[in-house]
Amino acid sequence: MQTITGLFSYRKFWAHRFGTAPFLPMSRKEMDDLGWDACDIILVTGDAYVDHASFGMAIIGRLLEAQGFRVGIISQPDWTSTDDFTRLGRPNLFFGITAGNMDSMINHYTADRRIRSNDAYTPDGLAGKRPDRAVIVYSQRCREAYKGLPIIIGSIEASLRRIAHYDYWSDKVRRSILLDSKADLLLYGNAERAVVEVAHRLARGEKTAELTDIRGTAFVYNDLPEGWEEIDSSEIDTTGAPAPQKNPYSEVTNCTPNRDQPLVEKQTSISRKKTTLDRSRTVIRLPSFESVKRDTTLYAHASRILHIETNPGNARALRQQHGQRFVWLNPPPIPLTTAEMDAVYDLPFQRVPHPAYQGKKIPAYEMIRFSIPIMRGCFGGCTFCSITEHEGRIIQNRSETSIIREIETIRDEVPGFTGIISDLGGPTANMYRLACKDPKIEAACRRLSCVYPGICKNMSTDHSALIKLYRRARSLPGVKKVLIASGLRYDLAVESPEYVKELVSHHVGGYLKIAPEHTEQGPLSKMMKPGIGSYDRFKQMFDRFSKACGKEQYLIPYFIAAHPGTTLEDMLNLALWLKKNSFRLDQVQAFLPSPMATASAMYHSGHNPLHRIRHNSEKVVIPKGLKMRRLHKAFLRYHDANNWPLLRDALKEMGRSDLIGNGKRHLVPSWQPPGTGGKPEGRRQGSKATPRIRTSRPFQQKTRSSTSSGKKRKH
Repeated sequence: MQTITGLFSYRKFWAHRFGTAPFLPMSRKEMDDLGWDACDIILVTGDAYVDHASFGMAIIGRLLEAQGFRVGIISQPDWTSTDDFTRLGRPNLFFGITAGNMDSMINHYTADRRIRSNDAYTPDGLAGKRPDRAVIVYSQRCREAYKGLPIIIGSIEASLRRIAHYDYWSDKVRRSILLDSKADLLLYGNAERAVVEVAHRLARGEKTAELTDIRGTAFVYNDLPEGWEEIDSSEIDTTGAPAPQKNPYSEVTNCTPNRDQPLVEKQTSISRKKTTLDRSRTVIRLPSFESVKRDTTLYAHASRILHIETNPGNARALRQQHGQRFVWLNPPPIPLTTAEMDAVYDLPFQRVPHPAYQGKKIPAYEMIRFSIPIMRGCFGGCTFCSITEHEGRIIQNRSETSIIREIETIRDEVPGFTGIISDLGGPTANMYRLACKDPKIEAACRRLSCVYPGICKNMSTDHSALIKLYRRARSLPGVKKVLIASGLRYDLAVESPEYVKELVSHHVGGYLKIAPEHTEQGPLSKMMKPGIGSYDRFKQMFDRFSKACGKEQYLIPYFIAAHPGTTLEDMLNLALWLKKNSFRLDQVQAFLPSPMATASAMYHSGHNPLHRIRHNSEKVVIPKGLKMRRLHKAFLRYHDANNWPLLRDALKEMGRSDLIGNGKRHLVPSWQPPGTGGKPEGRRQGSKATPRIRTSRPFQQKTRSSTSSGKKRKH
């Protein structure tokens, strides 16, 4: 990895003399009270401003403040005019634009494209306080308000739309959000390093056009810099016999392609290089926006290349043509060190919403105010999840001391604390301090997952640091219980029986949510999730240790309907498994194709980007259409009488009428109660009802976007 400047090693900007603001100002009056004549940087966000490290605008704002800059926040502005965008005046350096902790389209719409009735990141949960495609709209209003001012975009919404991407809501491929927003610079992933460097360099008088060497950024750059080499993406992932006379970046020929050949298009001037190239001075040219929009096979190929080039230890720059312009992506940011993570989370957060909300409840805050993030990143690589695309595969850890210090701060300072820490976790509960055993191997690795199809032999599964943290946390005076609510990778947990015992004995509040996602190998192989056997092993441990400590505790499994690669037979087998194990799910989810996720590329293209792409490569079964998606969900709720008519019709068409009847071996009864989804039929033959398990989901969503309820799901 390249030499980097420490996050807190820059010389502070002159305005640091103003000191620390109690809250980052949201009004001119607050600026006046602080003695400010102007803000250096203004952050515009689609979320309510909560001064807490689980909210992106608070982390970035407090971090920039620690660098000496005066930072203001415009939260959930009225986007129908520029009035709200001028409330703090013109910033000296730039506007930072974010949609918030959630993608605005996922925030607004369910997996069935229905409008949601609430917004967890808004006071009192009110919906409609941010526009669709908020980053684009906010950028337009900022530009109208102050022409010529640099616009820097970031957040999950910008991060996952940094290249041409499939947009589920319009059902088409859209170009990079960098072009649609007309921003000067896009910061993707965890943006601390990039935003600090951008701020200091702009403060020194550099122009945004000069900021082309910062990792984790994307910008429009048409030229190939001197000393750089460009290679086309088909050379990275050769899909057939070489065809050096052709290149995948110009107009597709009208000829019918040879289905056994690589993805090829008309020849351009790019030549093949037989010599070994300097990776730090090499850029990979992806198929153009126009090409991937027209050809779903090229789209799947581009998605595969982007995901292969995500390891900060070996990733190369990418660029993609959009018309006459090129979007250039620098390699991903270097992960924060433990010392840097500690310093970020030690910033002076008030840990409560801004006083302007006058005590209104912000559901997302209520969910996380007594929880503590202990790490970032995920090396699971689940294809439906966007955590890896945003936060990366390398785990970034806080120190035990920093975590304990935050628990003590919550205990002593946060209103309403009753002695219960609601979560110690992150994207995954039990990846804390897990890493590749050899840093050199880690830096060279190009695998998409460290745990699929099995746990890599180079991946440490030692949970001892996490066990030590749990024991120390629950022993603190004033702490009654420490719960673990983050998603658990049970395939990792079973490698450490001591960890499972510790978790089950002390940190489960009656129910533990885990996510096998499915029982059948077809969809699981497209998700890159372990087989149901890993769930069975974990359940045996869970039940054994629960019994040993004298507690009645239950596992709550999550499942996904309509995921790419899922057939009706798969859903039927899952429904039969649920009935056999006496599960009745109140809430179910249908797959929602979030931008840039590998499973979304499957959904759009019908190809499997987990393998090399050919025109005749593996075709993936895609459950599309409202009727089919509803049928998949109906199998998950086989016990709901409203679903019985739909399921009876499907079972008959599948030749499984043997599963219709009134016995225990049947999936749905032949009778229909009045007032439900069909005409009453026959008499009910009673049988003892299986117990209903009510599932609930946390509100906070950093990256994953597969729920139909809008609430976060992890692993």
